[in-house]
Formats: sequence, structure tokens, C-alpha cells
Amino acid sequence: MPKAYWLSSYRSVSNPDALAAYAKLAGPAITAGGGRFLARGLPAQVYEAGLQQRTVLIEFDSVAQAQATHDSPAYQEALAALAGGAERDLRIVEGL
Repeated sequence: MPKAYWLSSYRSVSNPDALAAYAKLAGPAITAGGGRFLARGLPAQVYEAGLQQRTVLIEFDSVAQAQATHDSPAYQEALAALAGGAERDLRIVEGL
């Protein structure tokens, strides 16, 4: 079964306190769901139409595991803490 990758890009952060509250809840929820943080922060370099946005890359053993983590009560609580504090793009991509 191919691994899955959860990619989040932060287009903007309007409430740093909400982001901090989200991070405090989201990290444990994601690791409890089997996620492994591979990278997070600003890009070291951008090319073509790349944007200088905070990006997070998390590996899961499967798409189903990533989806279950996203839909879990613990992660939904983290999202509620973030509500309105940031504009993000989140994708789950199946590995090769």
C-alpha cells in the first residue's frame, strides 16, 4: 500500500495566537494518528510560481490513515482553535 503525504500551505496568518493554539492541539492529534512530520517552515528556495509560504509535510502509512486523522475528533478540535486565524491549502497525496 502506498504511503500518503499531507501537505499544508499557509497563504496567510491573520491571528498568530489562533495558529499557536492550533499547533498545540494539532501536533499530538497528527502523531497519535500515525503522522510523521517530515518538514515544516518557510521554503528554503522557491521557483517558477512558488510562493514564500509556511509549508508542512507529513507522512502517513496510507491515504485512509491520513483521512482518518484529519477527520478525528482530536484534529477537528485543533481546526476549531484555528478557525478564522489562517487561510490554508491542505492536500492529501498518495505516494508512488
